[in-house]
Amino acid sequence: MLYAQQDTITKESLAINEVMLIKDQQQKQIDSLVKIQLEKQLRNAAGNQTKTRELEEKLRKIAVSDSLRNIQQAAEIQKLKAHAKAYPVVLHHDTLFSIYTRTGSFSAAERASAITKKINSLYADAFYTPDSLTIRSSTDNFDIVYKNHEIIMTVSNLDGLWFGKTNAQLAKAYLQDIKQTIARERESHSLINWAKRIGLALLILMVLIFMVWLIHLIFKQSRKYISQRTQKMKSGLKLGTVKVIPVQDLEIILLKINGTVRLLVTILLIYLSLPLLFSVFPETESWTSTLLNWILGPLKIALNGIVAYLPNLFTILVIYLIFKFALKAVRYFFRELGKGNIQISGFHPEWSAPTFNILRFILYAFMLVVIFPYLPGSGSAAFQGVSVFLGILISLGSSSAITNMVAGLVITYMRPFRAGDRVKIGEVTGDVIEKTMLVTRIRTIKNEDVTVPNSMVLSSSTVNYSIQARNIGLIIHYEVTLGYDVPWQQAYQMLIKAALKTDFILPDPKPFVLQTKLNDYYVSYQINAYTHEAGKQASIYSSLLENIQNELAATGIELLSPAYHVVRKE
Repeated sequence: MLYAQQDTITKESLAINEVMLIKDQQQKQIDSLVKIQLEKQLRNAAGNQTKTRELEEKLRKIAVSDSLRNIQQAAEIQKLKAHAKAYPVVLHHDTLFSIYTRTGSFSAAERASAITKKINSLYADAFYTPDSLTIRSSTDNFDIVYKNHEIIMTVSNLDGLWFGKTNAQLAKAYLQDIKQTIARERESHSLINWAKRIGLALLILMVLIFMVWLIHLIFKQSRKYISQRTQKMKSGLKLGTVKVIPVQDLEIILLKINGTVRLLVTILLIYLSLPLLFSVFPETESWTSTLLNWILGPLKIALNGIVAYLPNLFTILVIYLIFKFALKAVRYFFRELGKGNIQISGFHPEWSAPTFNILRFILYAFMLVVIFPYLPGSGSAAFQGVSVFLGILISLGSSSAITNMVAGLVITYMRPFRAGDRVKIGEVTGDVIEKTMLVTRIRTIKNEDVTVPNSMVLSSSTVNYSIQARNIGLIIHYEVTLGYDVPWQQAYQMLIKAALKTDFILPDPKPFVLQTKLNDYYVSYQINAYTHEAGKQASIYSSLLENIQNELAATGIELLSPAYHVVRKE
């Protein structure tokens, strides 16, 4: 509503300015007539000094008034030019000139529309000749007349003031534009030119058909080449040592890309040929720039955006290179720590890899923070909103994962086990086959792979059988119950003998026996023996039990758990 009121006020002020200019121009004409009379009287009053001074004073006042009026008119014209709208006079989408001012009761838009209709009627007149257009003077106005009776347009004083020319000069320029434009349009729409345009259009279509056929042929050959090359490949697409895409899928993907590129090139070629085809005919020539702008406009915007972004891109590259070389230095330091070439008190070599991974993550995170302000669109509200949304999703959806990662870090620096160790975590017993930031994988003696979350590992008790097995040896033990009639010295000797016969049992340190309980009917003996093979406990225990039974059978001693008595027949 406010804009409509302002527009109405602007139009009213422009109309008032035009009226004032017309009045000033009329007064200027009156002053010119008065000036002519005064100059005539001045010539007749020669010798009469009083009359001469009086007439010269009047002429001076008229001159001053004309000068002031000229200055005021120039100022009013500048005000009008600041807000006035141009209304073009056209013939077949070709603009001849523009109308800015009104004449009498006709506005600028009405004048331009009327002149356009009359010029189009001149173009359509079969008996039109350029000499039929003439200029006729009417007071200070100049009319462009056709056949001495039809007024095509009138050049008023306001028109001349607007362009800073005399009415005669402006009328002559308009007449020249009208004649040249009509002659040019008549020539372009002649039968000979139409025949040339149709021939040129057919030639363009033939070239387009040939180009489409050539594109089809080129991409057909590229399709054959892709099939031949992929059939010779054995490993498909690899990223380093990782097999990313197998051969069969790679061929399908490349063929689809080939077909898509072919379709895009064909569409682009046809689209770019349309402006060339439309430019042949005057009626469709105006569409040429429109079609080209639909492609060139976005390309220009994209190119300008890329050029404007180049300083930020170079800044990002410099930051990336700085962090890349810093990361190489950190990697070299921790690699030497892992090899033992560099030693730090209290820092174990196996900590080098996880510590490097932590520092690498921190460096990359810090690099992203530094680079973020230089990313395209980083300052927009949409980009920031998406970043916040993704941050919320990650924080809500990865709480358990973060818990396991923190537990994995703690476990790494606690060093409760390493890959290959025989461990017992909770109810799971087996060999550690993999230890990651999130989980620990264990393979049981039955070849079952069990995945244990690191949070569970941290909250559960962990038994490591391999640590002491690598040093003095792991103690395996088994409890046997024998009657009171068997001397304990004999029991010791028999159990130690059975242990020494067992595979993977160490003779040094020597196996030993402990009495663990004196029951009502029997004594509990525990055989203890050392071994370095923590991962072979099942076979060691099986072999130990076999040897214990053999030794008992050889000495005629019975096991008394549960309590029973066997009489053997000799």
